[in-house]
Amino acid sequence: MLNWSEVDTVMFDMDGTLLDLHFDNYFWEELVPSLYGQRIGLDAAQASLQIRKQYRDMQGTLNWYCVDFWSDRLQMDLQRLKEDTRHKIALRPNVTPFLERLQELNKKVLLVTNAHPGSLALKMEHTGLDVHFHRIISSHNLGKAKEHDGFWRTLQSIEHFEPERSVLFDDNLHVLRQARNEGIRHLFAIEQPDSQRPAVNAEEFTPVRDFHDMMPSEITTLHEK
Repeated sequence: MLNWSEVDTVMFDMDGTLLDLHFDNYFWEELVPSLYGQRIGLDAAQASLQIRKQYRDMQGTLNWYCVDFWSDRLQMDLQRLKEDTRHKIALRPNVTPFLERLQELNKKVLLVTNAHPGSLALKMEHTGLDVHFHRIISSHNLGKAKEHDGFWRTLQSIEHFEPERSVLFDDNLHVLRQARNEGIRHLFAIEQPDSQRPAVNAEEFTPVRDFHDMMPSEITTLHEK
């Protein structure tokens, strides 16, 4: 278990960490290819193959996460389409109680996401999670994705945190490795980002299935005080 007395700052990814990745997987892997295929006259399988290749070409770049880029590339209003399917956005287990507990302990809580600002705003409006964070940062505003060299140092320049006394929860192993390279000490991988798919291998990182398992206990808190 994490010794919470050694932690000042807790950073969270959004999609697949706080929110069920099922929404995004459905949106990008099923809905978008289907509607794109209808528009250009391809069946679902052909459209999926074509779009997946385009996704792979951009993977890991800011454009991969950019709604504006894909709206222009595919000639589709993806922000409106996300609005139309927002009912599928859902929290992962025990997210709100965990965030509330961290606030009670006076931890600095940051949301650090690769999500496009439009998607970020929609999901915060739908879930109401924004009230739990001291600050919300989209990598689009920093000019580089979280898995890119220097991201976490750049983040420090706009929001101070001590890497040795910080925690990051994320479902992207590339992001976790880059955070480790830049000195962030406590790193946890989400074990099942998509509730409709099997658990994934956390590899060298400690897996988290349910935030209840990370909840600081009353006994530990009293001891720390």
